[in-house]
Amino acid sequence: MSQIKIYGMPVGNIGANCYFIVNEQTNEAICIDTGAEGEKICQLIEQNGWKLTGILLTHGHSDHIGATQYVKDHEKVNVYAAKAEEEVLAQPKLNLTTMFGNTMSLQADKWLEDGQEFTLAGVSIQCLLTAGHTKGGMCFYLPKEKIVFTGDTLFCQSIGRTDFPTGDLKTLETSIKEKLYVLSDDTIVYPGHDASTTIGYEKQHNMFVRGDIK
Repeated sequence: MSQIKIYGMPVGNIGANCYFIVNEQTNEAICIDTGAEGEKICQLIEQNGWKLTGILLTHGHSDHIGATQYVKDHEKVNVYAAKAEEEVLAQPKLNLTTMFGNTMSLQADKWLEDGQEFTLAGVSIQCLLTAGHTKGGMCFYLPKEKIVFTGDTLFCQSIGRTDFPTGDLKTLETSIKEKLYVLSDDTIVYPGHDASTTIGYEKQHNMFVRGDIK
């Protein structure tokens, strides 16, 4: 039985998914996409006695980064994001914080590259750069557990919008086919919004990017 458990909750008015990867042997945790409600996130960490070891950002949009600085300062941890997303995180017009009246500029402590592998909380993580929703969107793949966190790249029977700054539909389709659909069909997908799914299900049922179409 895996020592890793996944906890998720929607945060903010748009209901972005905030996830925790928890190593039950050490009680260490990783948070993915601290989008809003920083006090609620930190309260959950405290109630469970988790030791937060890092914050991973799938991309730089407001609904996924809104509480990042709060949680970082409260828990004293590093923020990880794709190097390709540096400009989006830094510029309010690109990260859409101006749209929601909460102008924000954010810098990661650790910049990640496509294909990079690293370990946090005893969990091996592989970085998959999946540009298209934003130019530096990144999915986080746990190969041992066959789990991937896809942010706003791939949803259950849907894909991320490409009409925001730095978005591109063709690039997103290519990213999904070449980076995600090559994973095993039983890989569990935890997206940035709505319900979880699997790679195999999306290859068969996602009308936006079918797995059998080249």
